[in-house]
Amino acid sequence: MRWGIGAVEVTRVEEMVVDGVPLGMFVLDFDADELDRHPWVAERFLGEGATMPLSFHTFALAVGDRRILVDTGCGNGKPRTGLTASMFGDLDTPYLGRLGDAGFPPEEVDTVVCTHLHVDHVGWNTTLVDGRWEPTFPHARYLFVDRDVEHWARQDEEMHAAAFADSVRPVMEAGLADLVPPDHVVCPEVRLEPTPGHTPGHASVVVASGGASAVITGDMAHHPFQLAVPTRSSFADTDPVLAARTRQDFVDRYADTGTLVLGTHFSPTAGYLRRDGGVVLAEAP
Repeated sequence: MRWGIGAVEVTRVEEMVVDGVPLGMFVLDFDADELDRHPWVAERFLGEGATMPLSFHTFALAVGDRRILVDTGCGNGKPRTGLTASMFGDLDTPYLGRLGDAGFPPEEVDTVVCTHLHVDHVGWNTTLVDGRWEPTFPHARYLFVDRDVEHWARQDEEMHAAAFADSVRPVMEAGLADLVPPDHVVCPEVRLEPTPGHTPGHASVVVASGGASAVITGDMAHHPFQLAVPTRSSFADTDPVLAARTRQDFVDRYADTGTLVLGTHFSPTAGYLRRDGGVVLAEAP
C-alpha cells in the first residue's frame, strides 16, 4: 500500500494484524451508544461485536535518495512477559523481507524515527546477533524524542522497560541514536509534531511536499473512533487527560484541510478528516 505525497513516496510495511480486539477493552469509558452517533466508525473500521483489527506496521518514506522508517513494530524473538506477552513476545514474522521487497533493505535505511518508545514501536530497532541485541539498521541514525528517553530510562514497568533494554539502549550504546525535541525537522519534507499524552514525548510525523501533506498519527490515536470522540483515551495513555486534549487539537488542526491521515494502528490505514455533522474519517482514494 503506497501513497504519493508530492515527491515523497510513503509505503505501509506490515508486520502483523491482530483481529477481533474489542474496542471497549482498549478505549477507556467506552460507550457503545456513541457508535450510533458516528455510524462511519462501525461501517468502515469495526467488525462484529465492536471489535477492531489492530494493525502493526511501519511507514517507509522514500524522499529522494533518503530512506526513512517511522516506527519499527514489535520485532522477532523478543522476550516479553505479562498480559501482552502472547501478542508481542517471541514473534517470527517475515517483516525484514517485506521491508526489502518495498525497497528498504536494512543496510540502505538512513533514518529511523520512533514516534515513542513503547514495545510495539521499537522492536525491529535491534535483532539478535550471537546472543546480543544489535542495531538492525547499521547505517541509520535513530531519532528518539528526548522526553521519552528520559521517561522510559527510569521506568521499571515490566513490558516497556524490557523493550527499552533490548530495543533502545543497545542503539544508544552503539552510538547510533540522536535525542531530538518533539518538533525536530528530519528533512525539508519530514518533521515531527508534538502530540503528547500517550507518552510524555510522543510525536506524530508530518510529511509535506509539492503542496500535499500527510500526518502519521503514531499512538496519538489507536483507532478512528478516538478521532470521532477525542475524549476517549486508551488504557495505554500515560496521561489520559492530556492525550484527549491532544486528539482534540489534532482534529481541529487537520479536519477539512486535505491532509492525509495515516494511522499507525488503523485498518484501513488512511483517510481524510472531514466535518459533516461531526468528524468523519473519509476513506482515501
